[in-house]
Amino acid sequence: MKHKLIRSGVIISIFSTMILNAESADIEVKQAIKANGQIIHNKVQKQVGSLSGMFQEGEFYGRLRNNNFFFAYDKQDSSHDTHLIPAVGASLVYESAAFSGVDFRVGLYSSHVFLDDNRDPVNRIKPGKDTFSRYNYIRTGSKSMAVVGQANLKYSVIKGSDIVLGRQLFESFYTKSNDTKMIPNSFDGLTATIKSLPNHTFKLAYLAKQKLRDHTTNHSVLMYDDRDTSAGVQTNWNANDDSAMHKGLSYTNLVAQGKSTDAPLIILDVVNKSIKNLQVNFSSYIVPELLSQAMGELNYKVKFNGFSVTPGVRYIQQFDNGAGAVGGASLSGDSTGYRDSTSLDAQMIAARVVTQIDDYKINLGYSNILDNADLVTPWRGFPTAGYTRSMGMYNWKADTKSYRVEVIKGANKTGIYKNMFIQASILYIDGDIEKSSSADSMFYYAGIVKNLESFPEFQYRVRLGYRDFVGDSSNISNYLDSRLEFNYLF
Repeated sequence: MKHKLIRSGVIISIFSTMILNAESADIEVKQAIKANGQIIHNKVQKQVGSLSGMFQEGEFYGRLRNNNFFFAYDKQDSSHDTHLIPAVGASLVYESAAFSGVDFRVGLYSSHVFLDDNRDPVNRIKPGKDTFSRYNYIRTGSKSMAVVGQANLKYSVIKGSDIVLGRQLFESFYTKSNDTKMIPNSFDGLTATIKSLPNHTFKLAYLAKQKLRDHTTNHSVLMYDDRDTSAGVQTNWNANDDSAMHKGLSYTNLVAQGKSTDAPLIILDVVNKSIKNLQVNFSSYIVPELLSQAMGELNYKVKFNGFSVTPGVRYIQQFDNGAGAVGGASLSGDSTGYRDSTSLDAQMIAARVVTQIDDYKINLGYSNILDNADLVTPWRGFPTAGYTRSMGMYNWKADTKSYRVEVIKGANKTGIYKNMFIQASILYIDGDIEKSSSADSMFYYAGIVKNLESFPEFQYRVRLGYRDFVGDSSNISNYLDSRLEFNYLF
């Protein structure tokens, strides 16, 4: 433990020194990172008249980062291990110039984790697990990853429309890059973004494969690989093993029911702003012969003198198209306590009120997953996001009600936080303890994002979450989830 404390002290010292040495300045940067981890490229893409010009006038975007994850339980036992996981990473993205409406991009990403092989059992590592491939580690001992995270062609001849083919980061309601570790979540497929109709944005996607953040190869979008989960093999760490994955939709169960183990994910997103101050969102997904969902959301801003109030509502309907008979109603695969153990028909209702005063936002949110089945969305887009989603909280199991108050200061769209971005929230989750992996708990969260004023290419982030299990769940070990991240963009 001594070497871990020394390592933590060095990191904190560097962190503090850089902040104290910061001075005010206005410097333009060619890329930036929003609070949600999405990258913004500020360089205007060049238009060229030759194929060679695409390469000669392209732009490189680099990133160096350090991530540190300290996860501590208040009770230590054979299945709860307090650990500190530091990692370093780098990425280099090349975006070509555009020739006749066509351009391309390639993104290379790498990560290396510092593990104590004797003290950090890989099966117990929590958020730090996404900084390396556990599947590769147990076979070769590798603590590093180097992957192609982006490799795609974009076609933009029609004004206001982009068609992208290949490996890409696709941001929609159900799919996110979620680049909060070292390597973003990416997809292989064909997508289109259409903004040619006034006050509308359409996104469509046919996603054949996914590559999660801790994987070096792509895999099925909705298949849990249980072919050999024995120690030293663990194929379950090589397919879709996202924390929100439905583990009952396994290779064994899909094959037994005559279902495809490699079905695609089809997405439709629509945003409508035709009516002043009203935003209407619709999103849906289909995984053929298994599942589909539809989401509708309304947000209406009411402006007053000096502040605004925006009430919002969201409704999700999940349709079981055969997946329930394969894996059951529960994400864990254990449908004990569910009304219909073989149905994945599900619903969610959520409501919020967002009040904005100057650069402060106060968000009062509520969500209710009705007592039918769990919601299935393992593509890093979270159904309760913006309402009751806090760091690491998967509160979309059946018969779960959540209540959250959140305060944000300093939000902006530039990704440069010269004034500190602050986010704090208190979340209460009222789960159904008769169902596996459900519990009643309080979750306290605080996070900051800051760019150094004299060096805006450098950004640091601190995130702290504490989960306190209460009531009938108070026998479960509470835990602290703390994260410290540094980024340098060039």
